[in-house]
Amino acid sequence: QVILVESGGGSVQAGGSLRLSCAASGNTGDLRYMGWFRRPPGDERVGVADISIGDIGGSRTWYSDLVKGRFTVSHDNAKKTMYLEMNDLKPEDTAMYYCAALNEYYGRWPIPGVAYKFWGRGTQVTVSS
Repeated sequence: QVILVESGGGSVQAGGSLRLSCAASGNTGDLRYMGWFRRPPGDERVGVADISIGDIGGSRTWYSDLVKGRFTVSHDNAKKTMYLEMNDLKPEDTAMYYCAALNEYYGRWPIPGVAYKFWGRGTQVTVSS
C-alpha cells in the first residue's frame, strides 16, 4: 500500500507560480511511475504530467500540451516526493490537482489514469485573472 499526500495548492493571480508536492509513504520501494492529474470545475479529470522513477538512463517525463513549457515535473528519490513546478499560471489552470503512483511496469507511455493504482486526495489550485 502506498499513501500519497499532496500539498502546495492555493490561490494566485494569472502569471503567478506555485509548486505542488506529492509525498509518498508506505511501500514505496517498487514505485515505477508517478503522475499529476487535474479536474477543472465541472469537467473530467485529465492528465497533466508523468514521470518515470528508477530508470537506469534517467527519468522520462511527459506533459500535456496544455501545460508544456510552463510546468515541470520532478522527483526526489531521497524524499520520496514528486513535485510540479507551475509557472505562468492561467485561469484555465484552476482545478483540483491529484497525484498518482504505479508500482509495476506498464507498456504504454504516458500512463493513462485508469492504470494508476494509488491516488492522493488532491490540492486545490485557483488562478484569478
